[in-house]
Amino acid sequence: MIATSVAYDLVFLVHILSAVTAMIVFVAMRSSARTVTSGADAATQRARFPNRPNWAARVLHLLPVTGLIMSLSGDRSVSLTRPWIGFGILCYLAAAGHLEARTLPLERVVGEVIAHEGVASPERGRKLVMSIDALLAIVAVAFVTMLVQF
Repeated sequence: MIATSVAYDLVFLVHILSAVTAMIVFVAMRSSARTVTSGADAATQRARFPNRPNWAARVLHLLPVTGLIMSLSGDRSVSLTRPWIGFGILCYLAAAGHLEARTLPLERVVGEVIAHEGVASPERGRKLVMSIDALLAIVAVAFVTMLVQF
């Protein structure tokens, strides 16, 4: 389906860049959480967890928008009836739900604790790392599915 039209290819490019950016953001979030688990000093933790919303993580929400645009404007090879498209949508729903309901609230709590107490406990860092690991696992399954397209 690639190289059928300039518009489709641009949407495809945005879709791929969004997926790669989301993975990079999640890996960076995990790295920041690991600094808490290792007992980093207050200045390091404060630098890694500014007390503000994490808008970068929400780049994940571009994936279904661009994916649906491609699916609705493409031919039968990328139609919504394909099982890998449905599986990708399920993976997105799982990842977005986990991100918004678990990971970002945990990250916000860690940031607030650091802002008020100077450092967060390694236990809070471990919980955040485990949440990000689950998120990365869901995104990895979706990524492999999109590459393989069963």
